[in-house]
Amino acid sequence: MAPTDLPTPQDPQRSPPKPSQSPSDSQESSGDHQMRVIGLMVGTALMFIGFLNVFLSISGGFEINVVPFLIYFGGLAVWANAAIEVPTVRYGVMAAAIALALGFFHYGEVLFWHKQVVFWATVVIVMYFMFNEPKKPA
Repeated sequence: MAPTDLPTPQDPQRSPPKPSQSPSDSQESSGDHQMRVIGLMVGTALMFIGFLNVFLSISGGFEINVVPFLIYFGGLAVWANAAIEVPTVRYGVMAAAIALALGFFHYGEVLFWHKQVVFWATVVIVMYFMFNEPKKPA
């Protein structure tokens, strides 16, 4: 075998052919995208339902139980699973949301400052996403 028979970086004609994307790969990508969109929709809806109960209880001055907080933090966990790309941050947010939901469930009572913290944290997060423009792919 002569040294000229080996493919070299300067010789693109002899390089091995690149595998093309099969139809099953595009279907998996499409299915993954659909599950991500469903997760975003369900998580956002659950967070909105929980937040709406917290907001109405603050403005109306009535007491609520822990169920709106469980709905809110459950929605946050679903949303984080679908929306956050970095696995460390994604699972960190999910773990914090589940821990807070379990803490409220164990405590069994919602105080006024709990509602205030959830309300203002949600306002800050929504404002961040309203004014932060996503990076456009090059």
